[in-house]
Amino acid sequence: MKKEYIIPIFVPHLGCPYKCTFCDQTKISGQQKQVTAEDVRETIEYYLKNFRDDSKYVEVAFFGGSFTAIDEKIQNELLEAANEYIAKGKVNSIRISTRPDYITKDILKRLKRYKVKTIELGVQSTNDYILSKCQRGHTFEDVKKASKLIRWNRFILGHQMMIGLPESTKLDERNTAKQLIKLKPKIVRIYPVLVIRGTKLEEEYQAGEYLPLTVEQAVDRSKEVMQLFNQKKIQVIRLGLQNTEEIADPNADSSQVVAGPYHPAFRQLVEDSMWYEEIVGQIKKFNIKVKQVKIKANPENVNNIIGHKKENILKLKDIYEVDVTVEPDEQIKKGKFKIEIEKTFNDFLAV
Repeated sequence: MKKEYIIPIFVPHLGCPYKCTFCDQTKISGQQKQVTAEDVRETIEYYLKNFRDDSKYVEVAFFGGSFTAIDEKIQNELLEAANEYIAKGKVNSIRISTRPDYITKDILKRLKRYKVKTIELGVQSTNDYILSKCQRGHTFEDVKKASKLIRWNRFILGHQMMIGLPESTKLDERNTAKQLIKLKPKIVRIYPVLVIRGTKLEEEYQAGEYLPLTVEQAVDRSKEVMQLFNQKKIQVIRLGLQNTEEIADPNADSSQVVAGPYHPAFRQLVEDSMWYEEIVGQIKKFNIKVKQVKIKANPENVNNIIGHKKENILKLKDIYEVDVTVEPDEQIKKGKFKIEIEKTFNDFLAV
């Protein structure tokens, strides 16, 4: 199986006709100047030199802006620069992210000509009231139309949604996930809302009109929607914003994050919580109160079972008085585990 590599090229706010209350792509991406065709070539060359695998699949990804809303001449220049490397056999395909209200048959026809394979739509929510509150400038109807057009034209469809938008509830986010599942995306990104310096959301936060989620709340709500996508085998390719100098702990001098559920290992927290839930469910099925158990799992899952800073092990000890050891076992499939009872409370009392 070929190892997949992404070459990220950020086009912050280029082409975007709106400024959402929560958004400042320049600060999120850490990139101040707009991208040129020459920048695309230099970025691709830089990454290709650092990819070590001979057998690899390489995709150039235009992130951060509403790509199809950019002036068509600029779009074509950027795509042509990437296509030079497809023609040379050094790059396999192109991915873009854009708004759902900037997808048409003609746009898709042109993107196909330039070897674009994956199109990610910034959905954020399927609740029209919440979209309006955030000044998104599109409706869920736009999302449905764009998603169908993308799939009908045989692109890979991706969706991006957010957790903790103004006035959004846990139920709203579950409904968003359920409605997106019906549109059959292949991939999804889930972003908890962070309050970014200089945005309208920061004004609302400072005025006491917006209360960001805590890390614990964001983990809980992200876990619920991730489980819905997992059940339908829709791959969640990102959970939380990429950590950068600008997207960092709000206490850091260079951070543009004012408040919100920032954590450098946010995805791990969510996955750890999902494993914890599964393990507790299995322990509760035992007909006897256990004191000590051994969990066997695939080596790739061991860290999630233990938890960030051993949080899962410590919680099992603190809440359920169960001592846990975790043992890697290559024979166990990824995503599965086995629990062996080593001591019950009766054993403990008999000593």
